[in-house]
Amino acid sequence: MPRFKLTIEYDGSPFVGWQRQDNGPSVQAALEDAVRGYCQVNTVVHGAGRTDAGVHALGQVAHVDLPRDDSPHVVVNALNAHLRPHPIAVLTAEKVGEEFHARFSAVERAYEYRIINRPARPALDAGRVWWVGPVLDAQAMHAAAQTLIGHHDFTSFRAAECQADSAMKTLDQLDVARQADVIVVTARARSFLHHQVRNMVGTLKLVGEGKWTARDVADALAAKNRAAAGPTAPPEGLYLTRVRYPT
Repeated sequence: MPRFKLTIEYDGSPFVGWQRQDNGPSVQAALEDAVRGYCQVNTVVHGAGRTDAGVHALGQVAHVDLPRDDSPHVVVNALNAHLRPHPIAVLTAEKVGEEFHARFSAVERAYEYRIINRPARPALDAGRVWWVGPVLDAQAMHAAAQTLIGHHDFTSFRAAECQADSAMKTLDQLDVARQADVIVVTARARSFLHHQVRNMVGTLKLVGEGKWTARDVADALAAKNRAAAGPTAPPEGLYLTRVRYPT
């Protein structure tokens, strides 16, 4: 059966996350239902990352084996037709070899976290940003973020339920930049621990408020203790933006 690589965007608000679960609707289940409607078969859609409940994606990648050798254009249109009315869209489809795996072939994942930083609550972006009213110092947040770049034990930024074998990760980028009323945190790494990005953002918010310094962030990292770092930022501000593969 031909294997297709899918690039997908979705609003994570109504879902329990990417992964199929018994306690509510998931993005994976919606895609598998769409495949069933299109091809009349049960199959597994494998994702590059298991985003949590409420987390969004602009560039999630998945692969699926289909019993029909249709063109990518037909696959995109058919899946999108069967995905209605879910807030999920298949952006592209590409035929790939059977050696391609959306998760295990990936060499880099990129996330953005968006904070709307103004006194007024968001009307149009509600559920898609973290609203923080008091003014945050984005430059101080960026400077503190640089202490986390590199290969470290990220236990202090790891969720208790994380199933990764090791807390050692290499963080390639963690930038903080203000764009008018929006503060964007950009993170890149081969892979991340469960809640790692949200825990780093929650910690950097303390810096932006003037409650912590860059040294406090470095000390939290060195502590290798989740209790030493800041709170977990809410899921609605997080976006999986890109997954990169070998060229």
